[in-house]
Amino acid sequence: MALQRHLARRGSPMRMRGGRGALAAAVTATVAVAAGLWALRDIPASLGAAPSGARARRVRRSPQFDGEAFRNPVPGAVIPHGTGKRVLRQLLFDDDHRAPRGTVPVVRPSTGPAGPLTTGGLHVTWMGHSTALVEIEGRRVLFDPVWSDRCSPSALAGPRRVHPVPLPIERLPHIDAVVISHDHYDHLDRATVRTLTRTRSVPFLVPLGVGAHLERWGVPRSRIVELDWEEDATVGGLRFTATAARHFSGRAFARNQTLWSSWVVAGQRRRVFYTGDSGYFDGYAEIGRAHGPFDLTLIQIGAYSAAWPDIHMTPEEAVEAHLDLRGDVLLPVHWGTFKLSVHPWSEPVDRLWTEAKARDVRLVVPRPGERISADDPPPVDGWWQTLA
Repeated sequence: MALQRHLARRGSPMRMRGGRGALAAAVTATVAVAAGLWALRDIPASLGAAPSGARARRVRRSPQFDGEAFRNPVPGAVIPHGTGKRVLRQLLFDDDHRAPRGTVPVVRPSTGPAGPLTTGGLHVTWMGHSTALVEIEGRRVLFDPVWSDRCSPSALAGPRRVHPVPLPIERLPHIDAVVISHDHYDHLDRATVRTLTRTRSVPFLVPLGVGAHLERWGVPRSRIVELDWEEDATVGGLRFTATAARHFSGRAFARNQTLWSSWVVAGQRRRVFYTGDSGYFDGYAEIGRAHGPFDLTLIQIGAYSAAWPDIHMTPEEAVEAHLDLRGDVLLPVHWGTFKLSVHPWSEPVDRLWTEAKARDVRLVVPRPGERISADDPPPVDGWWQTLA
C-alpha cells in the first residue's frame, strides 16, 4: 500500500516515459510546423508582381499583346485539351530513367571560369540547365541564372537539382550583363536575383513586363533594361536584341502577362544566339537572316513532350533551328539538371548527337562547369552515357 501511494504521488515509470515521449513528439511537431511556415514565407514574394503603371501601359502598346495577354507568333497550345490529367499522372508517377544513374561529373573551377578575357575571344561555361556564362569580346554575359536547389516558389517542393551548381554564386567573376528569357521558375529565380542585386551592380536585360518581378525583389529600376521583340540596347559595348520565341509565361495563375524572348548578343565581330524556351517555328530563319550568322547558339533541347509539342523543341528541331539561324557551334541547354518532363535523362543529348552527326553540325556538349572555346570546341565524348 505504501508503494502504491508512492507511485500515485510520483507517477509510474511507464507513465512518466510516456509523458516525456508525448512532450518530445509535440515539440518536434511544433518545430516542424514552424520550420515549414518559415520556408513558406517566401512564396508570395517568389510569385513576383504584375506589370502596373507605366510598365503596364507599355505592355498594352506591344504588338505582341492582344489586349488581354501576350501571344505567340505562331499559335499553339501549352497543353492540348484533354491531356492535362494524363500528363500530370506521368510527371508524378512515371520516374523511370528520368534521373542519372550515378554522379554527374561537375567541373569545379577554383576561382571561377578560368582563362583570360580576350577582345576577340568567345568562350562559354555551362552551369547546368539553361544557366550559361558567355565571354564575348572581353565581356561576360550570364544567361538565365538559377542557383537555387529547386526551381519552384517553395524551397520544400518542386523539381530538385540532380547535380550541384559548379560554382558558388559568390565566386562568380565580374559580370557585365544578366539576360533573362522569361519568368518561369527554372529561368528566373528570386534568390539568385536578390544575391546578384546585393553583391553586384550588374544590369538585367529582360523581356517586356518581367521588370515588375525584379522591382518587387529589390532590383533598382535603373538596373532593369526591358525590351520588346526586335528592340535592342547596348551594354558594355555589346548589343542585346530581344527576339521572338514560341512559349508562354506566368509564375502563378495569370498566364502570359509578361513576354518571353530569345536573345541575340552581338559584339563587333562575334555573335551569340540563345533560344530561351521555345517550340520550333519559322521565325528562326527570319532571325538568322536579320541578325546572323552566329558563332555560337545556345539551344533548348530538353523537357519536350508529345503533350506540349508547340512550346519545347525536340532535339531534332533544335538542330533545324541552329541551321535556320546560320549557327556555327551548337551548345545544348535546358537538359540534365531538373526533371521537367517524362523523357529519360540522357535522351535529349543522345538524340541531338545523332541528328548533329547526320546533318554535319558542329556540336559541343560540355560537362557542367566546363569552359569551352567556340573557336576550338572539344570533340563530343559521350560523357553522359555511362549515367544513362
